Amino acid sequence: MPKDRDDQLNKGHPDGEAFSLEEILAEYKGRGGGEEMDNTIPLPVIPQKDLPRPHRPPRREGAIDNVVDFPGKAAPRQPAPQEPEAGDGAPGAVSPPSARNKPRPTPSEGKAPDEKVVDFPGEEETASAPPDGPEEESPLQAGINKLRRKADDYAEHMFEEEGVEDDEDVRKAEKYLPGVDSEDVDAPMRRRRSRRALPPAPDLPPADLYKRYNRGLSFLRLRGVLVLLLALPLLYLTLAPFFKFPLPGPLGESYELRVYTLAGMLGCAMLLGVDTFLAGLLRIFQLGIGMDTLVSLACAATLADALTMISLGGREEQMPYCAISALALGLTMWGTYLKRRGSRSACRTAASAQEPYLVTLDEGKWNGRDAYAKWSGEPAGFGSQIQAPDGAQRIFRVTAPLLLIAALLFSITASLGQKQPQHLLWCLSATLTAAASFSAALCYGIPWNTLCQRLSKSGAAIAGWDGVVGTGGGAGILLTDIDLFPPGSVSMNGIKVFGDFPVEKVVACAATLIRDSGCGLDKIFHDLLRSQGAIYRRSEHFAQYEGGMAAVIRGDQVLVGSAAFMHLMEIGLPQGLNVKNAVFCAIEGELAGIFALSYNLHGVVRPSLTALIRNKVGPVLATRDFNLIPAMLRQRFKLPVEKMEFPAIERRLELSDPDQEHSEVLSAVLCREGLGPFSEAVVGGKRLRLAVRITAGLASAGSAVGVLLAFYLTFVGAYSSLSPANLLIFMVMWLVPTLLISGWVNRY
Repeated sequence: MPKDRDDQLNKGHPDGEAFSLEEILAEYKGRGGGEEMDNTIPLPVIPQKDLPRPHRPPRREGAIDNVVDFPGKAAPRQPAPQEPEAGDGAPGAVSPPSARNKPRPTPSEGKAPDEKVVDFPGEEETASAPPDGPEEESPLQAGINKLRRKADDYAEHMFEEEGVEDDEDVRKAEKYLPGVDSEDVDAPMRRRRSRRALPPAPDLPPADLYKRYNRGLSFLRLRGVLVLLLALPLLYLTLAPFFKFPLPGPLGESYELRVYTLAGMLGCAMLLGVDTFLAGLLRIFQLGIGMDTLVSLACAATLADALTMISLGGREEQMPYCAISALALGLTMWGTYLKRRGSRSACRTAASAQEPYLVTLDEGKWNGRDAYAKWSGEPAGFGSQIQAPDGAQRIFRVTAPLLLIAALLFSITASLGQKQPQHLLWCLSATLTAAASFSAALCYGIPWNTLCQRLSKSGAAIAGWDGVVGTGGGAGILLTDIDLFPPGSVSMNGIKVFGDFPVEKVVACAATLIRDSGCGLDKIFHDLLRSQGAIYRRSEHFAQYEGGMAAVIRGDQVLVGSAAFMHLMEIGLPQGLNVKNAVFCAIEGELAGIFALSYNLHGVVRPSLTALIRNKVGPVLATRDFNLIPAMLRQRFKLPVEKMEFPAIERRLELSDPDQEHSEVLSAVLCREGLGPFSEAVVGGKRLRLAVRITAGLASAGSAVGVLLAFYLTFVGAYSSLSPANLLIFMVMWLVPTLLISGWVNRY
């Protein structure tokens, strides 16, 4: 109790001493009627917003809240004034915060002078200010007071819901309503890092792009195979002195003939791949240097070195790097062919459907995370995205210029810096050949082609690199009724009509509410409606709930939902009813009909969900069919629902809304129904992104290490250590991880 209040209560007492306990008991024993007083502190009952009001014993008349009664006889009290309701004035409502936080009057305000009551401990009282004004409290004291107020507020509300679980309505809700996952409203939304916008290519239709990629594809394949075949004799001539292989006739006797033969065969390989060779050189003038630029420069430097090395004195009869440069050119041509072949398959798939489904990765869609959504629309932007640079090219645009600058500087340092200009072409040939990775074009070509060929069989097409660039970890995927049970997976087993309701009326009412709900049962009930000769009816005040829906049709209250929903609505069901999956229809509080359904899970649904979960793509059930709840999917089909998320009905309606906003960047285009194509496109795109980034990073690292080693060996003049055989083994070793990781993309 504050000190000022003690002074007020003790005013007039001799010697300024406080009342003793015996005096207080004697004072209160002299009042009242002799009954023993109840010392219970009644707690206020605050009605809950969304739960039924629990049963509470009636309050004592004249009881004052937050007042401690002293032992003894009960003193007559005035009843506590009823607080006005914040909204419409109904009794029992919670008062607004401004009314609840209003300070209570002091004993001198609103209380009788002779009434001595002690307020509930912790109650804040307004002490009278000293004459010279209010005393400013310190920041430490203010913080302590703030914590104390929070603790008092928590103590006042900690027992508000006590006994609610014993209420019958709450028990029914827990029994019949499915458990849903709550969304963290404070979860931070993922923001993708803004990337440098590249000028988009023309958004051509997929059919036109298919013709463009198909044109000259077979000839490119033939030329690539010829270059790779031509690299075989080049390798034999280059490695024969190293492994002591026999050489025919004059080639084994003349070192100069072998060198010029290698130069001539490299020139033939460059003529076969002239388009790839010139495309790499043109990138220099377009300020878009890539790994193909390093391959073209390595071929040119190696050819110049082979033609001049005899006149410059040779290098201890070491062979030029013609075989390695020809092999790098052939692998680059083969990677270009695989990329064009995969793009052709994707464009053909995207052009095969008149009304395809589009897949986008929407930002912050569920619980602050990105989520894949499938919706119908025109594939605008697909042609532009498929022509955009791939992921490996974007990485090489950063690393290739650095490698080129390093190769030029190291070559000049190792030759002109040591006053040996005759070694300039050799240094350039060695460093540029080491920088031209064998996996330059294969990092994207191999996984892209294999993935597109697989997705084409299932009716899906990835929209280029832009469609997979945002597939990071922790993304979700929105699954609707059609994804889990496409048309044909649910069938009608029978109809049972009760009472005097006409069959046409029951079917029309149920079909109308099913249509208005937008769930996956619309086609089944539409076919039933036509077979019964009924028509849709106009509904009013339509609303959806967990387990069912309600509306008013021609003045009748119509309920459609599951058996659990009927129990919640207190609709009487037949005794011994054993229908697991059915649609119940009630009109004006009476059961009107039962529609038995049969759900058949497609064979690709379970492995598709397993693939999504293994690749850390969390399924989010945005279903509208009231029968598709986690309990049904677990008990009937043994699906891993514990690893799925099931939002509340309000959020499910929002997530499955066909008119919601989506991202402008397409992830994939689907031409078939069901979860199979959807999950394959999502999982395949995510694995493609990871594989390309890893292989491109390894290729760049291998090229950097090769340039450093080549610089050191050319600087010290170690001709034998920097032989074509050693450099070939080094570059093949860096090619192996690309082949292994690219084959992993398609295995899911």
